[in-house]
Amino acid sequence: MDEVKGGRPAGAEGAGIPGTVVFKLGTLGTVAADRFAAAVEPLGLKPKHVGLMVALTHATSASQQDLAARLGVVPSLVVSLADHLEHLGAVERVRDPADRRRQILTLTDEGRELLARCTATAQTLDRQFTAALTPAQLTALQQALAVLAAEAGLPTE
Repeated sequence: MDEVKGGRPAGAEGAGIPGTVVFKLGTLGTVAADRFAAAVEPLGLKPKHVGLMVALTHATSASQQDLAARLGVVPSLVVSLADHLEHLGAVERVRDPADRRRQILTLTDEGRELLARCTATAQTLDRQFTAALTPAQLTALQQALAVLAAEAGLPTE
């Protein structure tokens, strides 16, 4: 009987910090984030820029305030990211006709192209990062991560 209450293998609790899921995910997340940051840097982007563009794909347009709330960041960060993306031609900023104090952001055609390049880059990194996994292991990992992401309220697609 290798299982204990909760579905963990016997003795897993005593494996120490390196054996915990949160430590492994955190460490691997740092490695993956660093690789992604290095890969999108030649495009003039940081991962947060990509995150803002992804958020804009889930809405036709959104105010900077709404995006800050949705992303869980301070509005000044969205303003700074949007400034850079606007300079690249990736987003367009217009005043909300209903409330002149609000700035509405929309992803431009250039932004959609830039995001497509980021997606292709991320897919290449995925293949490299998971190359040691069998197809069954990769499928299991993707399914497990989707469950954890959904549970945390994150997008799964």
